[in-house]
Amino acid sequence: MSKMRYSRRSILKSGAAAVAASTLPAPMIWAQEIKDITLRQFGTGVSNLNEVGQKVKEDLGFTLEMTALDSDSVTQRAATQPDSFDIADIEYWICKKVWPTGNLQAMDTSKIKNYDKIVGIFKSGKLTPESVIAQGTAPHSVGFVEGPGSTTFAKEETGWMTLIPTIYNADTLGIRPDLIGRPIESWTELLNPEFKGKASILDISSIGIMDMAMVCEAMGEIQYADKGNMTKEEIDKTFAIFTEAKKNGQFRAFWKTFDESVNLMASGEVVIQSMWSPAITAVKSRGIPCVYQPLKEGYRSWGGGIGLSKSLTGMELDAAYEYINWYLSGWVGGFLMRQGYYSAVPETSKEFMTADEWGYWFEGKPAGGDITNPFGDVLAKAGDTRDGGSFYERMGHVACWNAVMDENQYMVRKWNEFIAA
Repeated sequence: MSKMRYSRRSILKSGAAAVAASTLPAPMIWAQEIKDITLRQFGTGVSNLNEVGQKVKEDLGFTLEMTALDSDSVTQRAATQPDSFDIADIEYWICKKVWPTGNLQAMDTSKIKNYDKIVGIFKSGKLTPESVIAQGTAPHSVGFVEGPGSTTFAKEETGWMTLIPTIYNADTLGIRPDLIGRPIESWTELLNPEFKGKASILDISSIGIMDMAMVCEAMGEIQYADKGNMTKEEIDKTFAIFTEAKKNGQFRAFWKTFDESVNLMASGEVVIQSMWSPAITAVKSRGIPCVYQPLKEGYRSWGGGIGLSKSLTGMELDAAYEYINWYLSGWVGGFLMRQGYYSAVPETSKEFMTADEWGYWFEGKPAGGDITNPFGDVLAKAGDTRDGGSFYERMGHVACWNAVMDENQYMVRKWNEFIAA
């Protein structure tokens, strides 16, 4: 479909629109024109979901074309192909790589209806006033710029955001309790020889290195000044520990996609590994025991948001803001939270969840009855509680965020050497 490059105001000034305006109210003109718009969105499979695209068409009238890629491919596309997309649904650590290219445009927070309800993690960096900001690329540290056209990050709220936050979670290790048969309490277990040939870690360097750091620090092998910004010496020590474990046969596989992690765990080939919350959900929906194990050292966290291409203008830019406001109005939040994620505006999501669902997923309360995912698969029974407890228990124990380091190029080279070892 050909792209439309004119503003709502220019439409109203045109002859045909002027005639229409004399007989139709402005919202009706907007509704007629918006149905011809197609916005191209890409991101990871975590949130580029067909159900969201269908709901956008129903509620807003325009077409959202979505492409799901792995994290490294998302980063490359956002950094090198700015005209190939309108909306980038990306993680905050990716933003650190992409924003300096100038391929995205800053967003005016005065146009975001629920801006005041966005959780503090994305604005001040603190979940509560007493919170300690975790290591790594915390979302608020790359969330603001001084104004339109700025390619450097601001240290506080400015009214101009790099990404409008949408989704986030506290990540940990997934385990098969039925096959392990004992309590798992520490990140150190990933390298326990007891699980030789049955462990896995994800093959995305900026995320995998943080899991490695959690393990090495828990083992007492390395005390990092900042796990999210290692020195070359710290990087070398980290990879030395994991390369030795790899050569000893510790790892069954290294996964890049959601489906790979699900299949490894569901088959029993792997009993402990890096995992994402909905992957746990997917395994459990098959009737297979799987736990997102809270660990005493805390969680590795991540957050994502919606960024807009610098070339997005006029009516399409208006449509993108409509989409963002719709995204934060609750339906998508409820859809995502029923898979184990969190919404950037939890209180609107609550309106699209039952009291029992909200109690289970957000408040950490025992389920009153069956808890299902958005597709109707049963994930929990009456009396079950969420792994890790409530929102504040989980997000309040984040030890680090996925990160891009000053020594990123060196780290990636060492990562590739590790995978090839």
